[in-house]
Amino acid sequence: MRQLALSSLVLLVLLLSNSWARQESLTAEEKQKIEKIDRVLVEVIAISDKGSTDAGPLTDVVVKRMKEFGYTVVTDPSQPNDVTLNVKCEQRKIWEGTTKMGSDADLPDSPSRLWKGPACQLSYVLEGKKMPWRKEVRTDFADAEQAAVAANAGDPSAFAMHKLKERLEDYDFPALITAEWGQEERLFKLYDDPSTSSARKVRLIGLFGYLFETKAVPRLLAGLKDKDIEIAKASALALGNIGQKDSVPALVQAMTNGPVELRPSAAKALGVLGALHGDFTIVEPLLETLKTDDVALKTEVAWALGKLPDRKAYEPLYALQKSLHQVRDHDADPKVVKLKEAVNWSIKQIDTWEYLQ
Repeated sequence: MRQLALSSLVLLVLLLSNSWARQESLTAEEKQKIEKIDRVLVEVIAISDKGSTDAGPLTDVVVKRMKEFGYTVVTDPSQPNDVTLNVKCEQRKIWEGTTKMGSDADLPDSPSRLWKGPACQLSYVLEGKKMPWRKEVRTDFADAEQAAVAANAGDPSAFAMHKLKERLEDYDFPALITAEWGQEERLFKLYDDPSTSSARKVRLIGLFGYLFETKAVPRLLAGLKDKDIEIAKASALALGNIGQKDSVPALVQAMTNGPVELRPSAAKALGVLGALHGDFTIVEPLLETLKTDDVALKTEVAWALGKLPDRKAYEPLYALQKSLHQVRDHDADPKVVKLKEAVNWSIKQIDTWEYLQ
């Protein structure tokens, strides 16, 4: 079983390495420079079907959003700056994105080769070198003319740019590029700010987990006890992703005695940590929690037991499988169908391990 857990660890390391391959391609000098970035030159262009159009409203949004993280922002290229943030917004996007593999191609918000509708592509240039970081925001419609007619909005080009402006106002690209630059203290400062909204804190917590940001762990452990259940749930999942073994006791406590809504997220995180560290002390609290009547929690516990296969979980899972035998996917409660899927999968993991012995 410990060999299987080790395999899970290897898989996670490979995923992490793949996600961070781009950062590893930077030279030591480049890493030092991006970690010290403060003065940001913002350059925005807007292109409609009629040609270049006023990018002023888009520029104002980008400048405002970057200042939220404490950057000094300039729009005059003649002014001193450490980096150039380029934002290209088009009514009909022209592909400038990543290759099929490598760079940001496999990461969230990477540019889409297939999207030809309104979009803003974001990138940055460090001392004349265009860096491989790429992000893209898109409208929820592919054809601005049809969308403008449906919304009775008049000029399609103006409508497309207005909607892209709204997307830039909502999309947390400043957090993503701050993370790219390795300036987590700016992220923490915004997170700790009492005026930061709960919704934005949840997004930042997700980013901490995505980046395997160990420095965020103390905040996440505190977040597990937050009165805002969304912050607590996000904190649990982020702790699982970051993978510190010291988080196990807090997550066990959250799964067994935390708010009802929090417990499934804690169980899910424990499954990740159990597989990562081969920590079989997690199995007993998982098996005890498997007795719950809460279907959502029972499902996450079942998945977690499959990620850390232990023979003593077989009988409880098999008994649960028998009780679900009559469940038919096409007419059953979707939650129960998911539970059945989790139980079946986990039993297969245990059977596979037994076969390999």
